[in-house]
Amino acid sequence: MNIEKLKDYEAEFLEHYPNGFDDKNFFPTMKSFNPLKLEEFAKEALKKENFQNPNLVVEGFFKVVQKSVFVSLFDKLKLKDMIASLNSYEKDMLSIEIYELLYGDKKEGFEGLVEFLAQYKLAKWTIISVVPYSINRHQDYFIKPTTTKNIIKTFELKDLVYKPKPSFEFYDKYTKALNVMKSNVHKSLSVDNVGFTAFLRVVIENDLQV
Repeated sequence: MNIEKLKDYEAEFLEHYPNGFDDKNFFPTMKSFNPLKLEEFAKEALKKENFQNPNLVVEGFFKVVQKSVFVSLFDKLKLKDMIASLNSYEKDMLSIEIYELLYGDKKEGFEGLVEFLAQYKLAKWTIISVVPYSINRHQDYFIKPTTTKNIIKTFELKDLVYKPKPSFEFYDKYTKALNVMKSNVHKSLSVDNVGFTAFLRVVIENDLQV
């Protein structure tokens, strides 16, 4: 892990934007997004009590994905069609995997959700990771493929090989690596985990040519 490069990027970024993502000069370049509002919605839609009703859970899962700005419209439409095709048993199975992912055995839930969505060609990093992030945005990370590959390459994250099919092993290792990196930068650059990876994306893609 190249912490020296990270610190160099941090110093240059804060030289241009002393207040991090709160800097008024930087804000216009950010996509309109309210993480707190999404978090509040996700926590209500997927609270533990709702898991007594699989239909309610599956609907809540879709709505969280739908409300996020991270998942493509194409994938949202495919997910909507998939959910509409599910019978009661399938909705029950899907709700069990979501429960495990959020409140139970995270590894089991992650892998179970991947297996379930793979049947419909929807086992994508964006769909798998957006709900955990929405509920635990200071602990879980949203995985965007291009950004993830660039972070691994730029900061020389060893033993991490990105693959299109989500795996808990990669997610766990990548999360730990990002947490180490996050602990080495100013808190204004990590208002939450998407904020931190957005900072990394910006400095990598633009190389601070501002």
